[in-house]
Amino acid sequence: MATLTSLADRSAPPAAGARVLARFGHALSDPTRARLLLALRQAPGYPAELADELGVSRQNLSNHLACLRGCGLVVASQEGRRVRYALADPALGHALEDLLSAVAAVDLLAEEGHR
Repeated sequence: MATLTSLADRSAPPAAGARVLARFGHALSDPTRARLLLALRQAPGYPAELADELGVSRQNLSNHLACLRGCGLVVASQEGRRVRYALADPALGHALEDLLSAVAAVDLLAEEGHR
């Protein structure tokens, strides 16, 4: 699998970048997954605590974590009997921050255009 750094390189094949963006878009297409990524941007977490923080069932959270793992955005590490989840790459946290800033700017421009 290509790394985020290699995909950011302009010489990377466009198809590889498109696949990564599509996975990222799929992950963000669900509000619970988006909230989960934002929570993991702050700090790694354990499923039970993340479920409580997000106000969802543990089964629901487990399904979303499986999706995010399948998208390659989240990794799990075994810690004794517990599993800790974290963003797969610190660059994802920065990308989420940049995306939030861009969306906020677009929202502000849209509001100003509708006055």
